[in-house]
Amino acid sequence: MKHCGTQKLETERLILRRYISEDAISMYKNWASDEDVTKYLMWQPHLSPEVSRSVTDEWVRQYANENFYHWAIVLKDNGNEPIGDIAVVNMNEKVSMAHIGYCLGKKWWHQGIMSEALKAVTDFLFDVADFNRIESRHDPNNPNSGKVMQKCGMKYEGTLRSSDWNNQGICDACYYALLKSER
Repeated sequence: MKHCGTQKLETERLILRRYISEDAISMYKNWASDEDVTKYLMWQPHLSPEVSRSVTDEWVRQYANENFYHWAIVLKDNGNEPIGDIAVVNMNEKVSMAHIGYCLGKKWWHQGIMSEALKAVTDFLFDVADFNRIESRHDPNNPNSGKVMQKCGMKYEGTLRSSDWNNQGICDACYYALLKSER
């Protein structure tokens, strides 16, 4: 692996960039306070913009680490306002694996935005940071998250029963992954 930290990525419609402290209001408004967005996530909806600010401030500090990969998702035609989030939420350097987590404001669901973002992050992690395996998981009650993974070429590897938890409680986890050699 060749850690290089969070770098700006561009796709046809998106800019994936580092967070700045000023993103806290957009984060709070666009997704972090929405119970529908956080329903299957592992963190509670933010109760105030101040909570979002403390989170974004921590991420900004983490950018000093070259093994920290965390992007704000911005639509090119929407100014500089983040509408979602995508990050390496876990990694295992011994097997060169990155586990990706993501969320998107409800207003932008079902438009292919998250698939476009995941594809850009996957390409970057394989081609630039030299990871070998990219994986993610979802609650089977949230099948649209799995569709994002499938659209990006990830292969279903199985469901681990009662192996995870989210804001709904203990849940199953459907795992998907893509190896560098499968692209």
